[in-house]
Amino acid sequence: MKPRVALLGLGEAGYAIASGLCAHAHVTGFDPAWTGRPVDFTVTETPAEAVAGAQVIIALTAAADAPGALESALGHTASDAVYLDLATASPDLKRELAATATAHGLTFAEGVLMAPVLRLLVRTPVLAAGPGAGRATELLSACGMDITSLGAEVGQAAARKLLRSIVVKGLTALMVESLRVAEAQGLGEWCHDHLVDTLTELDGDVIRRLLDGTVLHSERRVAEMEAAVRMARSAGESAAMTLATVEVLKSVSGRGVPRLGTAP
Repeated sequence: MKPRVALLGLGEAGYAIASGLCAHAHVTGFDPAWTGRPVDFTVTETPAEAVAGAQVIIALTAAADAPGALESALGHTASDAVYLDLATASPDLKRELAATATAHGLTFAEGVLMAPVLRLLVRTPVLAAGPGAGRATELLSACGMDITSLGAEVGQAAARKLLRSIVVKGLTALMVESLRVAEAQGLGEWCHDHLVDTLTELDGDVIRRLLDGTVLHSERRVAEMEAAVRMARSAGESAAMTLATVEVLKSVSGRGVPRLGTAP
C-alpha cells in the first residue's frame, strides 16, 4: 500500500517534490498562495484536509512561515504522523518547533535541502534530525527521496545547512562584488573565466594549502586585500565583502585557522 504524504507549501521546491513523490505515494498538498498549476496530486482547500491521515507531513516554507505551518497542522494529524520541517532556519528555531510539536503529541523531525531542488527535484539530498528523523527517512526513502538521518538531536541538520550557506552564499556575494569591480576595469570577461578556472581546481589539497598559506602569510594577505578594497572603492563599489575578508584575515595572526577534520 502506498504511504500517504502531505506537503505544506507548494512553491517551486514543494511543487517539485510533491510531483516527484506521486509515483510512490498518495500525495496531498496545501498552499495559501496556490496558483492552480497542473498537478498529479491532490491540492486541498485547507491545511487540515491536507495533513489528515498522512504518515509524513513535509513543511516546505520560508523560515518566517514555519511556526504558522506547524500550528495549522496541530490537532489534525494522525497519531503516528511525523512532521518534517524543511525550512532553512536556525537550529534555535528548529528546536522551538520541535518543542511545540512535542507538546501537542506530534513527532517532529527537522530537515534541510542540500542542493538546488529544481536541478535534482525529488532526488535532492535531504538531511534530517530529531525524534522522527529515522521514521521520516524510512518512509520517504521508499518514496524515492534521497534522505539521510543524522540522529535524534534537533538542530544538527539546520547547522549543516547554514554552514554550507556561509560558503555558497558568501562565495556568490564575493563573485558578484569581484565581477562588478572587474566590469568597471574592463575586465569582466577575463574575471568570469578566471573564476571558473579557479573554482574548478578546488579540492581538498587546494583548500588545505589556502588555509595553511594564510597562517604563514596573513600580514601580506591583509595588505593585498586592503589594496583590493581601495581598487573596489575607486570603481564605485562599497567593497563590503572585501572589507569583511580583511577583518577575518586580520584575526588569523591571533587565532589561526581551524584544522580540517577536527572538532572546534
